[in-house]
Amino acid sequence: MDMADLVDTHSHFDATEFDQDRDAVYERARRAGVNIQVVPAVTLANCQAVAAACRRYPGCFPAWGMHPMYIDVHKETDGAELRHLVEQWRPVAIGEIGLDLFVDGLDPARQEFFYVEQLKIARDYDLPVLLHCRRAVDPILKQLRRIKVRGGIAHAFSGSRQQADEFIRLGFKLGFGGAFTWERATRLRALAVELPLEAIVLETDSPDIPPAWVGRGRNEPAELAGIAATLAELRGQSVGEVARVTRENACTVLPGLS
Repeated sequence: MDMADLVDTHSHFDATEFDQDRDAVYERARRAGVNIQVVPAVTLANCQAVAAACRRYPGCFPAWGMHPMYIDVHKETDGAELRHLVEQWRPVAIGEIGLDLFVDGLDPARQEFFYVEQLKIARDYDLPVLLHCRRAVDPILKQLRRIKVRGGIAHAFSGSRQQADEFIRLGFKLGFGGAFTWERATRLRALAVELPLEAIVLETDSPDIPPAWVGRGRNEPAELAGIAATLAELRGQSVGEVARVTRENACTVLPGLS
């Protein structure tokens, strides 16, 4: 296997959980073959930390966006500032954006406002999007049909095969990470096998969504090697093939990586 074929399409490498050992985390990732990380912002203020990480560590690429779980922080006027950021440093995507109908207390209408505004920014700058779509796949897709963007990634995908096919039709890849490595995740593991490999990209969501062998511990980008190996085993393919194709998929859907 060419270990340099691994791309972590969703890593919060800037997170405070890595403040004490970020250099070591980065080196472990590189030794594991993860030479590219996409680092999405979650608020406008957080963009500074993302930018600092991407400047310091080669192979880290930023995405600018406002996460639906932080709607109490976002202001209606933040769209103009986000556009300014895009013009200052063109990101590989607008993200992490989307909807979260799982967490209590997050106003759905306010979430939708910021989601729609950021889709418009992605459309206007011809950028892909990184989508957070927890318990919200259908409303996410509804807006994607209305506001045409150049595709992107459905991060931590856990929808149905029908929903997966609709994302694919709209030019999206589906992000698979630690969640499907748990044996109890039978439906997600079945999807990981049934979907065409050309539709899948790999991710860790570090420091969250740890794979089965990490348990409840901190996730980190180096774990992508094990995630790739698990996907290869489930599909009956070589790890090298899974690494190669998922890297090509990532570079296709996020042209800025090239």
